[in-house]
Amino acid sequence: MEKSERCMRAEDNSLGYASVIGLIGRFAVPSVVGLLVNSAYSIIDQIFIGHAVGMLGNAAIHVTFPVMMLSGAFAQLIGVGTAANFNLCLGSKQKERAKGFVGTGLTLMIILGFIILALIQTFSTQILKLCGITENTLPYAQLYLETMSLGIPFQVFTHGAGSLIRSDGSPVYAMFCNVTGTVINMLLDWLFIIGFHWGIQGAALATLAGEAISFFLCFRYFLRFKTFSIKWEMMVLRPGYVIRIVKLGLCGFINGMIMMFVGIVMNNTLIYYGGLSVYGDDIPLAVAGIAGKLNGLLGAFIMGLNQGCQPIFGYNMGAGNYERVKEAYDKALTMSFIIGFASFLICQIFPRELIQIFGGGDDLYFEFAERYLRIHMLTIALSGVQPLSAGYFTGTGNVRQGIILSLPRQGFFLVPMLILLPAIFGLDGVLYAGPAADVLACALSLAMVSKSFKLTFEIFSSPSL
Repeated sequence: MEKSERCMRAEDNSLGYASVIGLIGRFAVPSVVGLLVNSAYSIIDQIFIGHAVGMLGNAAIHVTFPVMMLSGAFAQLIGVGTAANFNLCLGSKQKERAKGFVGTGLTLMIILGFIILALIQTFSTQILKLCGITENTLPYAQLYLETMSLGIPFQVFTHGAGSLIRSDGSPVYAMFCNVTGTVINMLLDWLFIIGFHWGIQGAALATLAGEAISFFLCFRYFLRFKTFSIKWEMMVLRPGYVIRIVKLGLCGFINGMIMMFVGIVMNNTLIYYGGLSVYGDDIPLAVAGIAGKLNGLLGAFIMGLNQGCQPIFGYNMGAGNYERVKEAYDKALTMSFIIGFASFLICQIFPRELIQIFGGGDDLYFEFAERYLRIHMLTIALSGVQPLSAGYFTGTGNVRQGIILSLPRQGFFLVPMLILLPAIFGLDGVLYAGPAADVLACALSLAMVSKSFKLTFEIFSSPSL
């Protein structure tokens, strides 16, 4: 097939001829909104707790973050795996198998949610010590975790079922479930923490209520599932189906588990080296939580860009329109750099003002917070390179390279840096570990993508094609 013939296929779909910038915006905005909503739960709690309880409250919520990553990883595992198999079965006209995957997936979400809840309630102290906790923070963290974890079954089901709802043709409803829960959480945070003075337990109860509302809305959807009616006899575990679900959902699960592991290493490293410094162990833990939330907001925009580019990458690569694939990658990378550089400037110029959004502290607290935020965000403009590059490979069908490239920043580079640099530079080494990992991940990403561009150009330019 000649190149001109391949490119003509793109004319049948707006992905092949519409403005690349317009397409990125069209596909990215809903993704950004959804990701921002998912980030809002913990951010809202952190803001209210920071003002009502103070620095120790901020530290306590941050310590529980790896536990939330654990439940999110399992929700991703079952939700993505179930939705993928559901779509494959419908595409191959295997409706009965599709029913089996939906029933198995929903049942698995419920069972895993209660298993995680039971483990947290039984071993909360041990879990918090593993995640990195100080003596002063433990009472707050334990109260928050044990109360909030009552909503883990709701959370696992809601986040897992969202993928299935989108696959059933209702992406707006899936977003509505999350948005509604977030609004409820925000309103109840104000009522329970500011109005009733319930402190950190009020934040946990508000999160629990928000998750419960989101669960109710998701559960209600399955009573009127579009593709087929869901019957009770479908809700059984089928071992073969479970294996297939786990297989297709494994990539997101691995990423979530790596992030959980990195969070545990980071917390324990901050506590150890913070305890050897003038700042103590509580201040670094609290500040790391705030920086992580701010970084999560930027991450929502970057991942939204990534998801918005996926259909552009895939369609145009399949249509043979390589120039548009490269154009989409280049423009998305430019947009991520602009957003990242703007974030960098804000963090360098207004670090104290950003920290004050999450509550107050003494002079030592603000001294470390300003330093941490400025260093932590030093290479933030480069943070979009790795996820966009991994998205490029995944979207163009190079799954192996996509998986390889999705792991380096957190797994291959950050953990070794968290071990090596603090051993040499003390607490400052912890602060510079993230920027060092960003630079290394960026270099690897650009090298792999440049090689891919060169090979693809040679293939597309070949007269035999």
